[in-house]
Amino acid sequence: MSFFGKLFGKKGDPIPTPSEAIQKLRDIENMLTKKQDFLEKKIDIEIDTARKHGQKNKRAAIQALKRKKRYEKQLQQIDGTLSTIEMQREALENANTNTAVLTTMKNASDALKAAHKDMNIDDVHEMMDDIAEQNDVANEISNAISSAVGFGQDIDEDELEKELEELEQEELDKELLGVGPESNELPEVPSTELPAKAKEKEKEKKKAVAADEDDPDMKELMAWAE
Repeated sequence: MSFFGKLFGKKGDPIPTPSEAIQKLRDIENMLTKKQDFLEKKIDIEIDTARKHGQKNKRAAIQALKRKKRYEKQLQQIDGTLSTIEMQREALENANTNTAVLTTMKNASDALKAAHKDMNIDDVHEMMDDIAEQNDVANEISNAISSAVGFGQDIDEDELEKELEELEQEELDKELLGVGPESNELPEVPSTELPAKAKEKEKEKKKAVAADEDDPDMKELMAWAE
């Protein structure tokens, strides 16, 4: 089987996948690129041949230039073929990418449908209503537990206001009579002695000195000390 037969297959063969077709187009691009290199080298050789013969062998030089022209024509044809193959390959690559994207999106859609298969929108709304109702019940229970039991019950507000008025009147009466608030603190004891008490002590000291002077023993002791 020829090279192109291997690439494109025979009639009746199964259609290749986009990936397989892209790979085959790349193989052809590589082959044609090698063919370009070969033709460019042949063109250079024919140019050198024409220069070599020149006027010495004009016929050989003309034949070399003719071959060069054929190679150049083939080179142009290959350039055009490569451009066409490149565009086809890019189109296939884009189609292959789009196919992969669409396949992934379809798989995601199927998975989403499967996830919602056993769900009913009415059941979901009913469940959310039940959750909201249970939250309200929980809040009411918390408020009932946190409230003080018996606080503020059996208290006559009028009686409290009357008692407050009596206290305010009592304070007002004290201010009018000039009576300040009672104090439990005792006055401080003065640190210095009172003048009368100091004079009394001075008198007692003088009496004691006079008594000592009248005592015979004290007189004798004083005389000895002098």
